[in-house]
Amino acid sequence: MERLEDQHAAWLARTFGRTDYLPLTREDAMALSQAGTIIDKYKGTHLFREGEPSEATFVIQEGEVELYRMTTSGRSVFGRVGTGAVVGDIAMFQEEPYLSSARAVTSVRALRLDRDPLVSLLLARPVIAMRWLVNGLGQLEATQRSLIRLMNRTVLEQVADLLQDEQDRFGEVKLSQATIAELLGASRQSVNEALGKLKEAGAIDTGYRRITVRSTDALIGAANS
Repeated sequence: MERLEDQHAAWLARTFGRTDYLPLTREDAMALSQAGTIIDKYKGTHLFREGEPSEATFVIQEGEVELYRMTTSGRSVFGRVGTGAVVGDIAMFQEEPYLSSARAVTSVRALRLDRDPLVSLLLARPVIAMRWLVNGLGQLEATQRSLIRLMNRTVLEQVADLLQDEQDRFGEVKLSQATIAELLGASRQSVNEALGKLKEAGAIDTGYRRITVRSTDALIGAANS
């Protein structure tokens, strides 16, 4: 049986960043794993909070993390991330307070990497540095897609587009209607109406706390209508 650190290294090698881009050697993966500390967070607890000193970044190994900022009207959720995602690195590298809060939506296991050890590692191992860069650019692209989704589009189009992005390989979407509304900046009523129209069109099926995509083609048609 692999030692725990070997398991973490193997996970990083096959999950972190684009796995088809500059594959990590076992030595690279071990170095990255050993530079950090594995932490576990219960549902509802925070990896970090908006405004706190950015002392570390986190690579999500298991679970889902909600990213939000506080506004005058309350908590504003702008994203959810899962396995392989990195959170907190932009603020940490800039040595600025965290720009947002990261809250565990489920039980979460993550690799915590403090600033100084990580910077030394990235300078010493260019393959890890490049994989880190590619991973960050991928997350930035996802954020840009989210912004584009909100521009001059109906709630129906936005919901259809979001469900396309968020479905897993079984067609399941692990977002509540309330979370979808928060992510899109829409009312729960308008999201509920959009889901009803998509269900009538045969694009999705809905049930208690679940949404299942039945026809991706129908979703694409709704998103581009």
